[in-house]
Amino acid sequence: MSSTPNTDRLASERSRWVAAGTAGRPFFVERASGARIWDVDGREFIDFAAGVGTANHGHSNPEIVAAIREQLDNYLHQCFSLSSYEPYAEVCRLLGQCHPGRFDKKGLLLNSGAEAVENAVKIARYHSGRQGIICLDNAFHGRTLLTMSLTAKVRPYKLGFGPFAPEIYRAPGPYPYRGVSSDDAIAGLHRLFKNQADPANVAAIIFEPVQGEGGFIPMPEDYPARVAEIAAAHGILLISDEVQAGMGRTGLPAACTHYGIEPDLCTWGKAMGGGMPISGVTGRAEIMDSVHAGGIGGTYGGNPLSCAAAQEAISQVLDPEFQRSAHTLGQQLRARLDSLAARHPSIGEVRGLGAMLAIELVKDRTGKEPDPDRAARVIDEAFDRGLILMGAGLYSNCIRLLVPLVASQADVDEGMAILDEALRTAS
Repeated sequence: MSSTPNTDRLASERSRWVAAGTAGRPFFVERASGARIWDVDGREFIDFAAGVGTANHGHSNPEIVAAIREQLDNYLHQCFSLSSYEPYAEVCRLLGQCHPGRFDKKGLLLNSGAEAVENAVKIARYHSGRQGIICLDNAFHGRTLLTMSLTAKVRPYKLGFGPFAPEIYRAPGPYPYRGVSSDDAIAGLHRLFKNQADPANVAAIIFEPVQGEGGFIPMPEDYPARVAEIAAAHGILLISDEVQAGMGRTGLPAACTHYGIEPDLCTWGKAMGGGMPISGVTGRAEIMDSVHAGGIGGTYGGNPLSCAAAQEAISQVLDPEFQRSAHTLGQQLRARLDSLAARHPSIGEVRGLGAMLAIELVKDRTGKEPDPDRAARVIDEAFDRGLILMGAGLYSNCIRLLVPLVASQADVDEGMAILDEALRTAS
C-alpha cells in the first residue's frame, strides 16, 4: 500500500504513551461514514467489523449525529441519581420494547456491556437471595473482574488476572461443529447441579443467543427454551446477553426472540448508542424494582448525550423497515460466505444468525483441526487490500463479519471480493 508517514508518526506516539496491553494494529482513523473508514494517510477501508458491532447503524449515522447535536445545546451531564431527565426514561421505555415478553418491564442505564452484565448479576442475586451464576463454555461477557470470571477464554482475557470472582459455575455450551449438541449441553447442565452447585443456590443462568468471542456460535433452535424450562423449574432467573447480538444484528431487536423465549433480564450495549458509550439492563418490573434505593446506578450511567444517541438508534432498530433490511443483508451475506466456502477448503463452517456471521478456518475439513495462523494471515491480507476484519473463537481460528447494517451493495461486493482474494492468498 502507499506510504504512511502520519500512521508511522502516530504509531510512535502510541508506543510511547499508550499501555501496550491494549493491543491492536497501528491504524489511525481520520473519518468514517456508513461502512467506510479513512485513515490519517488517506487510505480507504471497508469496515466488516463495525467497531465490534457498535456501528450497526453505520459510522456517523446522520440522524444519530443530529440527535447528539440537539442535546449539546441543552446540557452535557446530569447524574441521574441527583437530577432526573426525560431522555433516560425514554431510552428505558424503548429498551423495554426490545425485550420480548408481555409483562411490565423496567430498565437501568449504564456505560458498557460489562457494566450491564455486572448489574444484571447484582440484580439477580439481590432478587433471588442466591449467589450462584451459571455461564457457558465459549462465553464472553466482559473484562471486569466479575464479567472476566464469566468469560471462558483464558488468553488474552483472563491470563494473569486472577483470582476470579466466586460462585461462578460453567456448563457446556452447544457447539455442534465441535460435537457438542443441545442434548450434550443440557446433560452437562444437569450434571453441574450434581457436582458443582445446588440449583437452590443458583440465582441466574446467563447466555448469549449467539456467542460472540466464542466464534459466533448460534444456540441450536431447541436449546434456549430447554434451558428456560429448567431455570423456571428451579426458580432460577434467565439472563440473555444481547450486548453484541442485539440491536438488529440478527434482524430483530433482541436475538433471543428468534428462540421464542422471554428472559427475566436482558443486557444491552454496543450498537444501542449508535457509537456513543451506553448500555442497559431490562427485566421484569418486580425483579428490577426489588433492589433498595441507591443499590444500582452510577455517575455517568445514561449520560444525556448518550441517551440522545440511543433514543434515535433504538428507534431505528424498532422500525420494521430497518429489521427487514437487516434480515435481507444477513441472507445475502450468508449466501456469499457459503459460496466462498465452496471454493476454499480452509473454511470448515459458515455459521451465525442474521447478519452476525463467521467462518471457522481449519487445516482440513475431515479432522477439523483449528487453523489460527491462517485466520491471522487472512485478516492481515484483507487489511492490506482495504478490508477490516477481526478474529474470534476459543482457538482464534474464526473470522467474524459484523457488516454495518446500512452497508451498500458496493460495500458488500467489494468487501467480499477482498475476502475471497485474502483467503486465496493466505492458503
